[in-house]
Amino acid sequence: MCGIFGIEAHEDASNLVYLGLYALQHRGQESAGIVSWDGERMHVERGMGEVADIFDEEVLRRLAGGSAIGHTRYSTAGTSMLANAQPIVVKTSMGPLGLVHNGNLVNAVETRQRLEREGSIFQTTSDTEVVLHLMARNPRQDVVESLMVALGELRGAYSLLLQAEGCLIAARDPFGFRPLMLGDADGSPCFASEVGAFDLIGATPVRELKPGEVVVSRRGELEFYRLPEVPQPTRCIFEHVYFARPDSVVFGDAVSEVRLRLGQQLAVESGVDADLVSPVPDSGVFAALGYSRAAGIPFEFGLIRNHYVGRTFIEPQNSIRHFGVKVKLNPVRPLIEGRRVVLVDDSIVRGTTSRKIVKMVRDAGAREVHLRISSPPTAWPCRYGIDTPSREELIAANQSVDEIRDFVGADSLSYLSLEGMLGAVSGPDDSYCTACFTGDYRVPVAGEDERQHALFPIRVEGAV
Repeated sequence: MCGIFGIEAHEDASNLVYLGLYALQHRGQESAGIVSWDGERMHVERGMGEVADIFDEEVLRRLAGGSAIGHTRYSTAGTSMLANAQPIVVKTSMGPLGLVHNGNLVNAVETRQRLEREGSIFQTTSDTEVVLHLMARNPRQDVVESLMVALGELRGAYSLLLQAEGCLIAARDPFGFRPLMLGDADGSPCFASEVGAFDLIGATPVRELKPGEVVVSRRGELEFYRLPEVPQPTRCIFEHVYFARPDSVVFGDAVSEVRLRLGQQLAVESGVDADLVSPVPDSGVFAALGYSRAAGIPFEFGLIRNHYVGRTFIEPQNSIRHFGVKVKLNPVRPLIEGRRVVLVDDSIVRGTTSRKIVKMVRDAGAREVHLRISSPPTAWPCRYGIDTPSREELIAANQSVDEIRDFVGADSLSYLSLEGMLGAVSGPDDSYCTACFTGDYRVPVAGEDERQHALFPIRVEGAV
């Protein structure tokens, strides 16, 4: 679920990419990097950590040129280390190439093994490097042709940006798993995972790239190409449920409006008598607001999030129980004490965090705690770019809703139905990927059964 940003034909390219990445920081906090092209050579800077920790004025001065791309990383394929930080930059017979990628390639392992048998030497464990090796083995006079050949061998999810000599190329996979937007910054084409990055630099959103579309910017002029079409787009529904910023527009829908509708439908499906509705911040805020409006129950911030928590912190071994949750969230006791509370969150993964949050609210004096989830049970790992645990670690894959309720310690627990979730977004239901809820993997991972959900039925007894 990484964030990518690029701009071409702008004298302040690297500074604008820095700002774009800053706006996309929520999509990845492990590492970040920028590569620029000055007309003669490429300049690259990468580091572990958050954008503001890596780039200062001195670093940005080293990123000269009128074209640049950047990346903020959330690792799924490849471990979290500097070697896997992007952009990945290589020298080829077509000149230097820099690549950033959001998504997961489901045939990366088998493709990598084939390339290694044929003599390729990989420098990282990231699936992104496969794209560059495929290009290097299929050079063309026009680098766009080489990229199109490489993309034709890929399966899975990718929105990517390629910095080459004299052009910047943006591409979105034929299924359209991950978002990628085209914008205009006073005549300079720019690309971003979400439109919020355009707002920060004063660029105008133009449109979302179509599934399978490849857009090339040369000196500010755009060229458009298309990969072979697939029968049905498969957009990631979890972008709306959790990952995208609420001020974004993703797949044609305003994220905030979708989350309001998710919460409203959740109240219709699983209303309960209560005194207040509180979100688990920040991802639960808009769903909780929608629930509050539909249920006619006051909305309150019963939990306050600490926005100054870094990527890592030293956790006491025994002195403070539940430290990991307490350092991020704290209850507002005067709002909660003696009251019946509806807690709204976007999902439950392992269940351990939800259990700690419910206990925190009870310890603050809540008379009842009713947990409401604005998506169906997450019972399957994502293969396309979200770092969900294995099926064995997902609580909804192994326990019923009643069992999960007992584990987290809530008085009641209800999830939003699959139909209710899909009803909150525009477009046909089958135009969205729901694999993490249903096990229906539209693009199977190489070597795995195409219908894994038929092998592992989901237990949902007690669902409301």
